[in-house]
Amino acid sequence: MRTGLFRLAARDRHETNRVATPLELMFDLASVIAIAAAAAGLHHGLAAGHPWQGLLSFAMAFFAIWWAWMGYTWLASAFGNEGMLFRLMTMVAMTGSLIIAAGIPEIFEKGQFYLTLTGYVVMRLALVPLWLMAAAGHPDRGPTCRRYATGIVIAQVYWIVAVLGSGPDSPYALLLFGIGVLVEISVPVLAERQGTTGWHRHHITERYGLLNIIVLGECFLATVLAFRTGADHVSLADPLLHAAIAFLLITFALWWIYFGNGNILVGETGREGFIWGYGHAIVFAAGASLGAGFSALVEVSGGHGHTAPAEGIELAIAIPVAAYLAGVWLVRDRTVMSGAGRIVLPGGALAILAAGAFLPAPLAWIAALTVLTAVLRNRS
Repeated sequence: MRTGLFRLAARDRHETNRVATPLELMFDLASVIAIAAAAAGLHHGLAAGHPWQGLLSFAMAFFAIWWAWMGYTWLASAFGNEGMLFRLMTMVAMTGSLIIAAGIPEIFEKGQFYLTLTGYVVMRLALVPLWLMAAAGHPDRGPTCRRYATGIVIAQVYWIVAVLGSGPDSPYALLLFGIGVLVEISVPVLAERQGTTGWHRHHITERYGLLNIIVLGECFLATVLAFRTGADHVSLADPLLHAAIAFLLITFALWWIYFGNGNILVGETGREGFIWGYGHAIVFAAGASLGAGFSALVEVSGGHGHTAPAEGIELAIAIPVAAYLAGVWLVRDRTVMSGAGRIVLPGGALAILAAGAFLPAPLAWIAALTVLTAVLRNRS
């Protein structure tokens, strides 16, 4: 292993007491601004009665944020020297995240990706010199690092050609986006086929837990909106007060399900790492879209929604909660639970979907079932 200004040293994957650095926390702060912008766009789409258009725009925006965050997080878990160049390139990536946030409204309003693409490419290309520095600092892992760098460059060339060459109204836009996603998620798989990067299991677990907390913060924002909207006519019978309480119960229960018995990444194999890393896209997207669903329900219930009917809006809550539970099962309970405990989260997800679709007062049922799922999961 070599060290120096233009080299990144490999971190000890068995280092004790490894925690997130202030630089990583600053990086998360830039990412949460972009996540909030995506959630706000989905919220307005749901309230305006355009759920499918809003969900599609949200999925595209969220992929850009999540994938750029993930690329940096795993690199920083395996390599880093906190030197000047490492910090500067991290700050360049943060700048890209803020540009993404600035461009997200254009995705929802005009279907345009130009500013978001600029921020995304900045974030992704900022990792290329870091991967090359890692290759220089650790020759044994050099081929893996260079494959990462090459793959990132190829993917960005694809995105630039696809976006600039098609336009927002292209009938092939969704297909081109899907191909781009496949190209991006294939880069780590191909790069690590003949050698891993040596990421730190406990560090990765903490980093993902921190982003999950940030994402659930969108639910708190919606709760504040519910309290504020109903502040002029406070009453124990106020539906917005009931909604705010339900929002809190659901959010607290989801936190408890994720963190209550420890947030465990089992093993350090490539397979489990990929399932953990990729599977959390479901958890994070569900958490952010849940906050959007909460906010849309408040807006519609308060009579401020443009065209969305009040009936059925609870599905915008039931579906994200169920997806969150399914995502946590995929990344964790699938391997750490046994017996009846292994079906608690899938069972809870199905019950919550049914409640949101078929039962009267669905929000109350969703809250009660989410709390019950948390109790059963933590007693298993």
